[in-house]
Amino acid sequence: MLSPFDRRLIAATQAGLPLVPRPYDVVGATLGVSGEAVRERLDGMLREGLVRRIGAVPNHYRLGYVANGMTVWDVDDAQVDELGEKVGALDCVSHCYRRPRALPDWPYNLFAMVHGRNRAEAESAALQIHCLLADACRGHDILYSSRILKKTGLRLRPADGGKT
Repeated sequence: MLSPFDRRLIAATQAGLPLVPRPYDVVGATLGVSGEAVRERLDGMLREGLVRRIGAVPNHYRLGYVANGMTVWDVDDAQVDELGEKVGALDCVSHCYRRPRALPDWPYNLFAMVHGRNRAEAESAALQIHCLLADACRGHDILYSSRILKKTGLRLRPADGGKT
């Protein structure tokens, strides 16, 4: 259950942290608490599972990475967790996760997002993943982004269900 302070904190940060050297101090000043109190509560929310992570959400296109590909892999189920950890640790992978297969049409169970300034760079990253997976990989593909989807963080609905 969220406390009134939790709700105020989420509302103050849901559009992102301010891009200043001490963002928690700025958020704290708007809430009437210290930056340390903001940091401690956000850490508590992470530990409690109320917040999954706090991190930067870059716009890869604006950074020059226009070949953004979700690599999908058919990996031996007995090895997918161990290998997924290794794939996720690669510098060329921004995020990696396991998903259930949807047989017979979708045999892939490991997903890893790669970014390149062109498709050759993205394919080079996919080759790096393929080499790591070795014999455990039974098939793969790259699904390239065709448009930018809006990325947002945690959002709270108004208490009246959005009717104001």
